[in-house]
Amino acid sequence: MTTYFRPSERVRTEIIVINSRFITTIQRTDSVAKARQFIADVRSEMPDANHHVYAFRVGYGNSVTEGMSDDGEPSGTSGPPSLAVVKGTDIGDVALVTTRYFGGTKLGTGGLVRAYTEAAQMAFSQLKTELKAPKTQLGMDLPYSIYEQTKLLVESYDASVDDEIFAGDVTIIATL
Repeated sequence: MTTYFRPSERVRTEIIVINSRFITTIQRTDSVAKARQFIADVRSEMPDANHHVYAFRVGYGNSVTEGMSDDGEPSGTSGPPSLAVVKGTDIGDVALVTTRYFGGTKLGTGGLVRAYTEAAQMAFSQLKTELKAPKTQLGMDLPYSIYEQTKLLVESYDASVDDEIFAGDVTIIATL
């Protein structure tokens, strides 16, 4: 399993470009089904918006599934720039939806590319991440005399002590 960063919490930001509102929401999605559900959830939160442009990246490294949509914006002006930002962050298991409320002034293709890129970049600048790393559980039998030292050592490596069994010796079951 590959070690990589992924979102630790949902984030939402907003920018205004020539009276159009661009509201970007990012969330961790560790499957395509969860990414699609997240997109549907954002659509239902803001059903009166003109566009819900999305990009997602599920997985990391050699096993990645990506998706995007311009959602009615001119072809290539919103989905591809959003996906480019997602890919450039080097974060896995992530979905982004930028919701646009049209402000009455057309931005042109270059303006749309810049606006969607800026909206995605701003949201990622606010995103908190966590490391996804492979974990394993192990058990250690040890004498009482080194129990406290061992427990402190295990916890100093961000491992969790799942169980402790006190008998002739101490058994610590930990996830690392």
